[in-house]
Amino acid sequence: MKLLIKFLITCLVVNSISFANEVKVFDFTEVELSELKVRKVRGADNKTIYTVGSNDNGNFLKAVADNAASGLGKEVKIDLNKTPFINITWKIEKDLPGIKENSKKGHDFAARVFAVKKTGATPLSNRAINYVFSSNSEVGFNSPSPYTKKSIDNVLASTINNLNKWITVKANVKEDFKRFHDLDVNELDGLAIMSDTDNSKMKAIAYYQNIYFSAK
Repeated sequence: MKLLIKFLITCLVVNSISFANEVKVFDFTEVELSELKVRKVRGADNKTIYTVGSNDNGNFLKAVADNAASGLGKEVKIDLNKTPFINITWKIEKDLPGIKENSKKGHDFAARVFAVKKTGATPLSNRAINYVFSSNSEVGFNSPSPYTKKSIDNVLASTINNLNKWITVKANVKEDFKRFHDLDVNELDGLAIMSDTDNSKMKAIAYYQNIYFSAK
């Protein structure tokens, strides 16, 4: 996305809940949603619509992106030496088949979660791992963003086998920053969520739930 790294940092606000071996990042409540900054990506025609709901497993965030791109996030300090693993439960109800996600014209994802590390004086100098629920690629595929090599798209889930199914995924963020950016990162600075379809002009519907960091 255009100016995506700058967008990520400027939309972050502070809030998190820490436990002994777990750091919960989002509550997905009406109060939290009202406090978060929802920032549209420059050039997008519309904003992604985010609403909250609940099921037997707790609160969730629903994202509807119809030719839209905007996201929300939190500035949160995560000690990656203690809790290096990101855990995400999510579901894609409507995906984006047929697009080339590692191209500028197709760089859209029905669901993505960014792990952000500040590495300079300006937002554009920051690095990110973009954990994505892909509509077209297999789990394990990764590629630099076509807009900036400072953000890496890493496929943790795919609708090829999991369309309209709740699934939980996990990744070692500390190891991923070393693998993709050659950075030894001890502390993460923020997390952001975004569902976007501004390049493909399509519509996606996604759900996010229970995003947290853990020791293992």
